[in-house]
Amino acid sequence: MLTSLPACAGIGLRHPHYRQVLQHTPPLGWIELHSENFFDGGQPLAMLQTLAAHYPLSLHGVGLGPGSAARPQRSHLAALRRLLDAVPVAAVSEHLAGNHDAGGHFANDLLPLPYTQATLLQVAANVAEIQDAIGRPLLLENLSAYLHYPHNDMSEAEFLAELVARTGCGILLDVNNLYVNQQNLSVDVAAFLAALPADAIGEIHLAGYSTRQFDDGSTLLVDTHSQPVYPAVWALYRQVLARFGPRPTLIEWDSDIPPLDTLQAEAASAEAMLQELRP
Repeated sequence: MLTSLPACAGIGLRHPHYRQVLQHTPPLGWIELHSENFFDGGQPLAMLQTLAAHYPLSLHGVGLGPGSAARPQRSHLAALRRLLDAVPVAAVSEHLAGNHDAGGHFANDLLPLPYTQATLLQVAANVAEIQDAIGRPLLLENLSAYLHYPHNDMSEAEFLAELVARTGCGILLDVNNLYVNQQNLSVDVAAFLAALPADAIGEIHLAGYSTRQFDDGSTLLVDTHSQPVYPAVWALYRQVLARFGPRPTLIEWDSDIPPLDTLQAEAASAEAMLQELRP
């Protein structure tokens, strides 16, 4: 199984809400946390173990960089495996992005990839190494990007589908990222969804973007995770559900974080759409 998450709506749990959730254990379908925040053990790990007793957990990485031109960092893999051995986790995910080179230099960003055969070979080897190290499938998230590489051999969706076929990994489909790329880069959403293998969709993310205006009158959507889910993204989510059926769906909010009940209300909207598809 790619994931044992329930096909319902959950939230990304961030630091401002840790205490409230631990004290009151509100009804949440499942929760997702950033794996790197718990690598050092101690009190954070104890908190994670407490949360695991009440909610299905998904761990979402931001530092492994499986799309890098270099192999995964061994120390990072070892820390992730220790964490997975210490806590019951229903899903593990990362971004289809690079962040480091063979010399040990790291970029503080999620770098988009050229979608070429050469890159595919390297990334497939990285994903296989990661999955061997952690002993379970990895979900890879489609990336928000702001440029096209001129020599791509395939689309991002085709690249993801090839990775699934070669490695047995899964896909974390970020609907907000897809919408941002549709608006910024004219990505064909219908073709993107058609190219993805339905059985590989293990998780869905929903979030809010920001809009930047430039002096020439142009605009750019930026994947800031700082706003409610916009109506156009909700509409795209319906399209995704029509294509793939109900899947575990996360409300992701990483900056300008609102009160917990705002996140719960967003999750309730996603849950209502999921319920429409259930028998």
